[in-house]
Order: sequence, then structure tokens, then C-alpha cells
Amino acid sequence: MNIPGLGEVAKDDSIGWHYSEPVNVEVLDGKECRIVLDGYDEDAAKEDFHSAIANFLSIPRAVLKDAEAHIYCYYQDVNAQCEPDDEEFLSIESPREAWNHIDLGDEPIVSRCPYGDRGVYVSLECNCDWEPEHGLQIVFKNGAQVSKVGPYDGHLTHKDANVVYR
Repeated sequence: MNIPGLGEVAKDDSIGWHYSEPVNVEVLDGKECRIVLDGYDEDAAKEDFHSAIANFLSIPRAVLKDAEAHIYCYYQDVNAQCEPDDEEFLSIESPREAWNHIDLGDEPIVSRCPYGDRGVYVSLECNCDWEPEHGLQIVFKNGAQVSKVGPYDGHLTHKDANVVYR
């Protein structure tokens, strides 16, 4: 199947997801990623997926910088549960420094929120040093702007997850 902005994609029939060939993603410092589409086949407004993909592939790194303070807040909340002499305690002095402790994911998932605004979002699962179990989820509304950061919970909006980071 050919998806605008991605070209030919392969389908994993066991879960119904489509996977692109590796593409460079500017917002992730040009990292090579396979874009994943969840729910594309049955969606009535595929052009919403196409728009989110085009946006995500063209946004600059500055879009992530705009979320830096919220990511740092997530780090602070997790770290506040540790004592300074705990093995898990991590000292990050500034929002900018948090990036040194994040491994950005390489399989952004494009999907439609099943309730609420029913928008199309791009969700990125990342590893982070301060929360190795739940990691970091960064969600881009319509692929254009960060709309949610926090532990990876699979939800596309904070309203859906009942979380307050952003």
C-alpha cells in the first residue's frame, strides 16, 4: 500500500499496523525512523493521517525544545520520590540537560484518538534515565506540536490519561 508522505508501507497482519521504510525525521535530529500507522485501514478520513504524517516529517527540532520545561517537570516529579542517596536518584540541573538522559524512540505511531477530539496524533515512546520502567511518551497533536509528555501510558491526551504534565 502506498501512503502519501511515506511511500510503500508493509502491513503486519497480526496486529493490523502498517510500517514505513526508514525515513529521516527532522524533529528527532534527523534520526532514521519507521513510521507506524495504527487504525489506518478502517479510518474514514485517511487524509487526517496524511496531514499528521506530513506535519510530523516537516516540523523542526524547536518543536521539542518548546516541550523541554514539561519534560523537566516530569523528571522532577519522578525524582522527588527518591532520596538523594538512593541509587535511582538522578541529578539533572536544567530542562536543557534532560535531553542528555533521553533516548528518543525510532517508531513514531500515528493513530486517531478513539474518543475526545478524535484527532490524529503521533506518539513517540522514548527511554529516559529517570524512569526506566515507564519511559517517556511525547505526543504530537496532528503531528505538528507537542500536546502531551509524561510516562508512557499509551494514551494520546492527558484528558484521556488523567495526567497533568501538559
